[in-house]
Amino acid sequence: HVQLVESGGGSVQAGGSLRLSCAVSGYTVSNNCVGWFRQAPGKEREGVAYGGGVDPYVAGSVKGRFTISQDNAKNTVYLQMNSLKPEDTAMYYCAARHSVCEWNPKSYNYWGQGTQVTVS
Repeated sequence: HVQLVESGGGSVQAGGSLRLSCAVSGYTVSNNCVGWFRQAPGKEREGVAYGGGVDPYVAGSVKGRFTISQDNAKNTVYLQMNSLKPEDTAMYYCAARHSVCEWNPKSYNYWGQGTQVTVS
């Protein structure tokens, strides 16, 4: 049974930082794809970064501010978010899929429950 649990969200002022964690069980992150997505109210879910068993990649919209990393011993993937902006406000999800990474959220097999990030 695959389970992804996000944590680390919260409220922060513009310019601040947060680190999100995605703890994964039943699935080895170092051998598969794990992605971070976000969804703001009224907007489509968009890919932010992906990594896991592939070279890490960050979307252009957050490049230079967000970094994805992982701890294979803990089977956990992180999203470090710096220089946060109000437009980064969204629910953030981690997701996993059994194939190569891509940005289409519909292609991901497993999802966490999400963690809210609010930037004011």
